[in-house]
This record gives sequence, C-alpha cells and structure tokens, in this order.
Amino acid sequence: MKHKFLAIVIVVAALGVIFFLLGPLYVVNEGTQAVVTRFGEIVNTRTEAGLYVKIPVIDIVTVYPRLILSLDGDPQRIPTKENQFIIVDTTSRWRISDPKKFYQSFVTEEAAYTRLSDIIDSSVRTVITRNRLSEVVRSSNVINDRRTTEQYAITDEDVTAQIETLVNVTTTSEAVTKGRRLLSREMADEARKMVPEYGIELIDVLPRQIKYSDELTESVYNRMVKDRNQVAQAYRSLGEGKKADWQGKLENELLRIRSEAYRTSEEIKGKADAEATAIYAAAYLKDTEFYTFWKSMESYKKTLPKFDATYSTNMEYFRYLYAPNGRR
Repeated sequence: MKHKFLAIVIVVAALGVIFFLLGPLYVVNEGTQAVVTRFGEIVNTRTEAGLYVKIPVIDIVTVYPRLILSLDGDPQRIPTKENQFIIVDTTSRWRISDPKKFYQSFVTEEAAYTRLSDIIDSSVRTVITRNRLSEVVRSSNVINDRRTTEQYAITDEDVTAQIETLVNVTTTSEAVTKGRRLLSREMADEARKMVPEYGIELIDVLPRQIKYSDELTESVYNRMVKDRNQVAQAYRSLGEGKKADWQGKLENELLRIRSEAYRTSEEIKGKADAEATAIYAAAYLKDTEFYTFWKSMESYKKTLPKFDATYSTNMEYFRYLYAPNGRR
C-alpha cells in the first residue's frame, strides 16, 4: 500500500515538474501588452503588467509594445497643385490601441509597418497634390509681411517706395492660407480614416524633409537669380537716377561758383584797371615826356623781337631809339 502511494506521489510530482517546465505562466512587463491565442483563435488579451496563467503548449502568447512607435517613410516624388514635383520624406508616430484588432489584421509588427507606410504615403500624396507648393514648404506669411526696409536695408521712406515700385515686391510671394502645419494635420486626419480598423492609433504625420526635384530645383534657382537681378537692377536704376540728380546739382553749383568767381575777378580787374589808369594819368601829368618815353620803350620790347630785319628807322615811332631826348 505504501509503495502504491509513493508511486502516485512520484507520478504527480513528475507531472507537476513537467507542467511547470512546459511554462504555464507568462509575464506581461510594463510598456507591453499581450494576445493569447489557442489553435489560432484569440482567447484573451492582456494590457496590464502582471503574471498570468496559460495552458502550456496549446496557448501561444504574442507580445506587443504599448509605447509610442515611430515610422520613417520612404522619400516619394509627389506633384503639387501646380504640377511641380517635390521629394517628400515623412515621419509618423503611432501606437497599438487594440491588440486584438491588431493581431487579427497583421499578427506581426513588420506587416503593420508595411501597411501603415502605404496608408501614410497615400494620405501625404492626396494632401500635397491638392495644395500649392507655397502651402507645403511654408507655415506663415512672414515673408510677405516682412517690411521692405528689412529686406533691402533701407531707412529712407522715399527710397523704400521707389524700390517697391521698381521690384514690385507686393506680388513676388503667394499668400499662405493653410501652411505646412495645417497640411500635416490634414495628412494625419486622412490616414486616421483607415487605421482604427487595424487597432492602431495614429498620433501625427510630419514632413521630415521636403526637397525640390531636379527640374524644379533648376527652376527655383533661375527664379531666385531673376529676383536678385531684378533687385540689383532696381538698385542700379535708383543709383543712376541719384547719380544724375547729384551730377546735375554739381554742374549747377559749379556754374554758379564759376559765374560768381568770374564776376568777382572782373570787378577786381576793373578796380585794378581803374587804379592803373589813375596811376598812369597821375604819372603822365607829372612828366608827360618821360611817360611817352617809357611807353615807347615798352612798345619796343614787344614789337622789335618780332621783326627779322628793319630797313629804316626814319619814322616817328623810332624817335627814342637812338637818344633819350628823342630825335631832333
């Protein structure tokens, strides 16, 4: 009898050891959740951390994260509303909100990544194709609202107005009505229409990088060059106008100075001639003969060197040439 009881105890102990070796217990850690399936059918879900029991061998536990996950999409070439192609690279945040639906839809996280990536890419393409390029790459109208003085470093209001007229800055940039942030929300809303049935909560969709395509890049560079040339030409035109204005003022000022100087010099000359005439008259009155002699000598100095030869000095003009008292 004792041998039978001992045998039963041993068998029960062996079965217990085998049972525990097969793993009847499983642990759900913090930040994870689990789906328990039996012969492919979901029998339980665990969303709280703790120690749980399952049927060994028969029950299979699939663990999923409860944390927020990220998904980096592949760059895709998308046309805007103006049919200008850009390269868009997005990143998304999501989490598993219903492990049961998630298991029924995907089983593995890799399959979920593939499907979610397709959904997000489709929503991004849908939103971008119905909006202008300016809405996609900009978030506000700061460029349009920026003062011209900040753009061109001008403080003169008159000059500012002239630059605005020449460059036509009021029409260079399109006004943004939505902006990049609102479009990101539209992308997420578009994708959320499909993900709830998969047990997924999509938190957001953000354009990580937006690049111009090769042909659009060249077009943008050409436009930038054209705009800068327009601004440069505006400065040159304004400068030429200012130059002509200052040159005109300079010429007028130069003529005024020259005219004033000529008038002053003529007045001085007139006064000097009057004084010289008075001196000559006074000298003439003192000694008329000496005055006549002196003027003759002055005339000889000027005229005689111009003649190569003089054939006769028998004339009144040369009467002081041979004697200080003149010819008798």
